Amino acid sequence: MMPSKAALWARYQQYYTEFASLGLSVDLSRVNFPDGFLTTMERPLQRAFAAMAELEKGAIANPDEKRMVGHYWLRAPQLAPTPALTAEIEQTLVALRTFAADVHAGRRVGSAGPFRNVLIIGIGGSALGPQFVAKALGHPGSDRLKPYFFDNTDPDGMDAVLGELRGQLGQTLAVVISKSGGTPETRNGMLEARAAFERAGLSFARHAVAVTGAGSALGQTAMREEWLQTFPMWDWVGGRTSETSAVGLLPAALQGLDIDGLLAGARAADEVTRIPEFKKNPAAQLALMWYFLGEGRGSKDMVVLPYKDRLELFSKYLQQLLMESLGKELDLDGRIVNAGISVYGNKGSTDQHAYVQQLREGVLNFFVVFIEVLQDRVGASIEVERGITSGDFLCGFLQGTREALYENGRQSLTLTVKDCSAFTVGMLIALFERAVGLYASLININAYHQPGVEAGKKAATAVLKLQSAGVAYLAAHPGSAFSAAAVAQSIGQPDGAEILYKILNHLAANQRGVKITTGSGPTAEFAAR
Repeated sequence: MMPSKAALWARYQQYYTEFASLGLSVDLSRVNFPDGFLTTMERPLQRAFAAMAELEKGAIANPDEKRMVGHYWLRAPQLAPTPALTAEIEQTLVALRTFAADVHAGRRVGSAGPFRNVLIIGIGGSALGPQFVAKALGHPGSDRLKPYFFDNTDPDGMDAVLGELRGQLGQTLAVVISKSGGTPETRNGMLEARAAFERAGLSFARHAVAVTGAGSALGQTAMREEWLQTFPMWDWVGGRTSETSAVGLLPAALQGLDIDGLLAGARAADEVTRIPEFKKNPAAQLALMWYFLGEGRGSKDMVVLPYKDRLELFSKYLQQLLMESLGKELDLDGRIVNAGISVYGNKGSTDQHAYVQQLREGVLNFFVVFIEVLQDRVGASIEVERGITSGDFLCGFLQGTREALYENGRQSLTLTVKDCSAFTVGMLIALFERAVGLYASLININAYHQPGVEAGKKAATAVLKLQSAGVAYLAAHPGSAFSAAAVAQSIGQPDGAEILYKILNHLAANQRGVKITTGSGPTAEFAAR
């Protein structure tokens, strides 16, 4: 039964907290945790605080890979466990600021003059973070460089970006981001970009910068070809927590965004979220609410609804941060737990015309995180009705949706921020990073590895090997046609018939050395073109 308005108001006052130094307030009143829940969770929460403190001191927090996890040091280098690491972080920040300043001042130029565009080539956190920040803080009419992204290995998608850059490559800087240099999507994007520059009669190296690990294949390529510059990507920074490293700061600085504000917001959030007390720690509040709402096992999805166009990509960013960090089969004791929290969302009030209908009346398998931004815009707004602005409507839709969901038994958290400044964006990034770390400790999992991602990469490699063998077999038998099953049997891969059919069908559709001679579907026969 829904509480009375008076009881709800009392609960709101009890579970609404302002964090003045962050420009943030957190409202937990629409989560129906019982009075004793916080007391019950105090001991596990203190263990999570202790684990987080050890992580920040440099403990091996990723036991699978024997690595430290140090993204918190990126905005407070003095906290790094060794003077050498502190110096590396500080020197990298100076180097990327200097490089961006040189680009903006025209001291670093492309083949056709000053750089006007920046093409970021990455995948996962090496693209999602920069994309989110570019959207949240960019001003298309006044950005120093206009950002573009290769964030997939889809040829058509890359062609679309290159189409926008047609005739402008001579004033386009390419930033290639890959820790190992061997990530296929990023490598392919680099090769596609290189080919585009060469078709335009331009030297790719004269327009290229690398962000990569020491001694990586990408770093060696950049050195051999004399790219403009190389910036470090440390093994103690995961892709999904790399926005305050050169991965995110270099693209932001080139775009002309306020990286000082971004770092200050993240640093301020880190300071507050180190406080080992639930009431004073917004990340702890988020982590415990996720734990309660998902019954400690992620039984409900998280729907992220920022009521601000600039934060539209935040749910996509959080999708990777949470799902790659928390989606694990085994806990730290080796037990099968199949943990995780599914995340989706877009923005309000757009979603009120999309899936909010189901949220209110459909299957109850979720909770909502509302994000409210108090500042509508810089400057005054017109009235769209007497005494009412478009921003008032946005505020009204948020409050109305929140109440409509709660009236029907749908629970939610609400985060309120003052504005969408660089400080706020940095604060939100760090807030959720910390919440993920605390939640992972509560459920006893390793938030800092991604064995499922690696498994997918290995499977893809096996598929490509099968492709090479199948194509070679057809080429060795010109004039003859075979079904996929027959080819698979002949190359000693009888269990690969289905995958080989899909491979050959794909090659035939793209007229790449294979054609369908007779039939269709799985029984079709293929021959060398």
